[in-house]
This record gives sequence, structure tokens and C-alpha cells, in this order.
Amino acid sequence: MEYINEKLKQFNNYIKGKKIAIVGLGVSNRDLIDYLYEYGANVTVFHNKEIEKLDTQITQKLEKYNFDYYFGEDALSNLKGFSIIFRSPSGLPTIPEFVEEVKNGALLTTEIEMLIKLAPCKIIGITGTEGKTTTSSIIHAIIKEAGYNCYLGGNIGTPLFTKISEMTPDDIIILEMSSFQLMDMDVSPEISVVTNIYPDHLNIHSSYEEYREAKKNIFKYQNENDIVILNYDNEFTKEFAKEANGKVILFSSTEKLSDGYIYDKNDGTLKFCDDGIRRHILNRNDIKLRGIHNYENICTALAATSSLVDIDTQVKAIKEFNGVEHRLEFVKETNGVKWYNDSIGTSPTSTIAGLNAFDENIILLAGGSDKGLDYKEVGEAIIKKVGILILTGPTAPLIEEATKNALAKSNKDVKIYHCKSLEEAVNLANEVSKIGDIVLLSPASASFDAFKNFAERGEKFKEYVTNL
Repeated sequence: MEYINEKLKQFNNYIKGKKIAIVGLGVSNRDLIDYLYEYGANVTVFHNKEIEKLDTQITQKLEKYNFDYYFGEDALSNLKGFSIIFRSPSGLPTIPEFVEEVKNGALLTTEIEMLIKLAPCKIIGITGTEGKTTTSSIIHAIIKEAGYNCYLGGNIGTPLFTKISEMTPDDIIILEMSSFQLMDMDVSPEISVVTNIYPDHLNIHSSYEEYREAKKNIFKYQNENDIVILNYDNEFTKEFAKEANGKVILFSSTEKLSDGYIYDKNDGTLKFCDDGIRRHILNRNDIKLRGIHNYENICTALAATSSLVDIDTQVKAIKEFNGVEHRLEFVKETNGVKWYNDSIGTSPTSTIAGLNAFDENIILLAGGSDKGLDYKEVGEAIIKKVGILILTGPTAPLIEEATKNALAKSNKDVKIYHCKSLEEAVNLANEVSKIGDIVLLSPASASFDAFKNFAERGEKFKEYVTNL
């Protein structure tokens, strides 16, 4: 018998004729335009850019559906009298116009929150400052290997709300979730992961505390039958265990836990620990990914899928996993030099993790736009791992200063160069590299000074390297 999602059916009936706002026309909201039109909602679209800067397909669709719309910096001044507001992830719920509408009875939500509320199947949610995408991708590979029909979405893949009607109770959803999506959420996935917490997005969040509190929503509304996987080695996620409602599974690369999953540096193995007994799962030499942070990501994925998939299937999927584009992605070896694309390294902590993945001499390409972060620790990591530092973009002086401050307290030597563009930096790296070197793009900075996003930066890097 064909499955009918009664919750979704009720929602579709409810929105007919209701006054609904879509705020922001990023990827997560674009498919909603078609969906809400199909079910007869009275839709108004808001966007903070001028209409001339939008994709013509979007504007043509708005005209076709005869939806009202407001564009430009003061668009939200017209946000009044709505039953539901779908905000984009970057449109934080603290925006005054949102706060006022909620006071007047509006439901403020997101595509991903409604997905969690209306999907008929089990959901695995992954958040954290670093490792979200790799962990989500490994979990997806394991679940897929086990034969489940699965959906990968959130910050990775495609928006899934409009696919709910295809889903059945036997399916599994894997969601990568940002602090922006989680910030006002009042529902949690059945299986939740917090990889780690470090300062990030402080140019958008009002404080580090607000950022941390947003992350907690991924497990805050779980019940006693649910599962949360937490990083024992991180000071904040370790403390989250005290607030968990469901079962807590810990992972670590520094402690030999009595219970949980560990990466044992002594023998290079990943292990499952149960009441003090440790079972070998696989050796790092069997894994294509490099770096302790990736072994931690694998421990996380093992924990997240442990209630759904047997160990042999988990191991098979992990051995075959090639990694995620722009995350320590091997690009090319030329003249004995290996080039790696870690364009996702948009913060000091992610770049430090990238540096720690290699034992060879590193030529580091770093710098980009500023997110208001502290570069002290990345400077300390650079002098330990890097022989040549090539800098571009607005954060170049900050990274140079942090590196020179670290050098002043040591007997190390790092050659520092400045370039006007990434292409120039690649060409310089090619000139100064020697056999056995690693050339690593891991900027420790956002990409917006020269590129649309980290993916475009990574693609350009690979293009320049391929053309050497």
C-alpha cells in the first residue's frame, strides 16, 4: 500500500490561502517558490538585493506566479501580517522585523526546520565548527553502502523540503546544519552530532555565546530514545553531554575512553570502546583521508551510524571513501611536488588541522577576506609545519604578523612572500618548491575578497595547478 504522510498532508492543507513570506532567495528558499505556489499559498518574496541583480529565472517565476515581492535594503519594512515566514539561514531570527512579526503571531521558520518536523523518517543531523561536511559525507557513504534509500542535504547537497512527499518511514535523511539554521530551531534530529566548537562567524553572531547556544539546538529537543555524538576533546562539546536528554556517545583522539570511539595515535587504529574493552575497527593505512581531524570525523561517523549499520559495512564504506572536494583534496603531483586543495580552510582552526595532516615540508598559500578571527594560533602552527608562506588578500598582514610574532619566540625560519592574486601565488609556489614538498592551499580566511565562495576559489586553484 502506498505510504501517505499525514503530517505533510495537513501542512499542505493549512498553507492554502495563507499569507506566507519567503525572506532571502538563496539556494534553500528557491524551490519553496514552486512548492508554495502548487499548494495555493499567498506568497510574498523579500530579498535584500535589487531585482536587477537576481537570476532572471527567479524574476520570471515571480511574474508567472503573480507573487508580490520587495527588493532592496529596506525590503523588510513591508514584512507585516504574515502567518509563516521562511527565513534564509543568513537572515538571523534576531532581525527586528522578524521579532516584531513573531510577537504578532507569525511562525518564523526555515526550510530545514520544516523538513525535520514533517519528514516521516529518521534524521541524522551534523553540526560543528569544523568537519561537518566531511562527517556528513562519510555518514552518507556508510548509510548508502548499507542499502538504505537516503537523502543528503542541509548545507551540503540540495534543499530537501520539496522532496518530503517522496520519502517513506524506511528512508534516512543526513543533514549538515549551520549555526544560522539551528539558531531558533525547536526540534532536533533523532541522531545528532556536534563535531567541535571554535570561534567562527563572529562577524554575524552577536557573541561567541550566541554561536554556541545555537549549536545546542541540534540535541536540545531530543528525547530519551535519541542519540547525540559529542567530541570528548573539545571543552564545549564535552560539557554538552551534561545537557543531553538522550544517549551520549563520545569520540576522542587524545583519550582512551572506556566507552565510545577513539583514534589511537600509538598504533594508528580506530577503535570501538565498550565498558573498558577496546575493539580494533580499522587502521589509518586503510583510509584514503589524511590527518587526525579526519580520523576524528570517521570516529564520529562510526558512532552516528552504529545503531543502523553493522561494522563490516561501515568499514567497507570508509575504505572506499575518497574525501570531499576542496577539503585536503589531492590535485596533482608535478616534478615531485604534491598539490592539495583545502579551500574549505576558511578559519585558523581548519587551516591548523590541514597543516597537521602532513609530515612533509609545506608551502602554504593563505589569506583572504576577514571574518574577525584571531590568527595567533595559526601563526604558531605555521612556524612548526611551513617552510614557505605565500599570502594574498586582506588577512595577509594579520597572518604575517601572527607568524612573525611566533617566529620571534623560536629559532625557526619561514620565508614569507606576498602576491596580488591566487594565480600569482600558485606560480610563485611552483618556482620555489622542491622535490618532496607539499603545496597546500588552506587560506585560514573567507574567500569573498576575490571569489564568490570557497568552492570557486578551490576550482580556480585546481585550474591554475593543472595548467602548470
